[in-house]
Parts: sequence; structure tokens; C-alpha cells
Amino acid sequence: MPRAGLSPDVVVAEAARLVDAEGAGALTLSALAQRFGVAQPSLYKHVGGLDDLHSRLAVLAARDLGATLRRAVGGRSGRDAVAAAATAYRAYAGQHPGTYAYLLRARPGDAGHAEAAQEILDVLAVVLASYGIESDDDRVDAVRLLRSVLHGFVVLEIDGGFALSRPPDASFAAIVAALDHSFAAWGRDA
Repeated sequence: MPRAGLSPDVVVAEAARLVDAEGAGALTLSALAQRFGVAQPSLYKHVGGLDDLHSRLAVLAARDLGATLRRAVGGRSGRDAVAAAATAYRAYAGQHPGTYAYLLRARPGDAGHAEAAQEILDVLAVVLASYGIESDDDRVDAVRLLRSVLHGFVVLEIDGGFALSRPPDASFAAIVAALDHSFAAWGRDA
């Protein structure tokens, strides 16, 4: 019988807290079991092992980031929307660095992750549509640009890669302005 209070969602949420605090390398079933005060085999009633847990964390990261972006950009367009999306993306990665890292750890063919990740793409497509970027090829290219810039920035920031004297916040504001300028020009050219 499963231990009262434990469920797959509870186990995954605790795993997310663990990786956010200590990094993905600290995630073991043994460490997770200790956090719950249960024997390690008890976790197998809720998750199918460490690989399953990693997959569930990838889904959680995509689902949470997608929801975060959706809330941030609701009712906004143009520069306001791209700034809101960029700020929310950065905040999510900063608050959940371990979980964020799972965005790129999904197993190929994982339908749950693909569905959750689609929400991120859908939100970004709405932001880009407000610039007039709507053709399939332009949208794909613009989404790739936006995700690449944001991902690169947050990973460098999380890993302490900004040692230059200019504050990261100032650089981030310049990046958002550059993205707005690029997307506005892109929309005119489309």
C-alpha cells in the first residue's frame, strides 16, 4: 500500500525542490527517499525509477515554464509581450535552476514532454504574431532566435558566467530592446 501523502506528483515536486537546491547530480532515489523518511523501494510505488523521474521532471519543467510564460504575456503585444516573456523566462530559470535544466533532458518520443513543450512554443508564437511574424518558416526561425538568446543568457547567468563589470540586468534590458527591434523589423519584412 502506498504511504499516505505520497503520490507521483508529490515525489516529482520534491525531486524538483532537490535539484533546484543541490543540482541534478544530487538527485538519487536514495536521497529522495531520505527526504520523505521512507525506504527507497517505497518510491517505486510512485515512480518507475530514476529514468522515469528524470522524464517527469522534464515534463514538469516544460509545463511550468509554459504556464509561467502564458500568465506573463496575457493581454500584451509587441515589446511589452517580448519583455514580459523574457523576464518571466529569466525569473523561472533563476528560481528553478535545477528544474530548468531538465527542459533539454526529455527522452525522444516522450509525448507528455512534447505536449508540455508545445505550450511554450504556442505562447512564443503569440508574442511573435503581435509583430506580424506569422508564416511557418518565419515563426520557427524567430522562436529559435528568442529561445536561443534567452536560454543562453539564463544558463550563463545561473553558472556565474557574467564576470564583466556591467550589471546583468542592464545587459538583459539591452537584449530585450534588441529582440524587440529585430522582431519589429522582421515583421515589416514578412
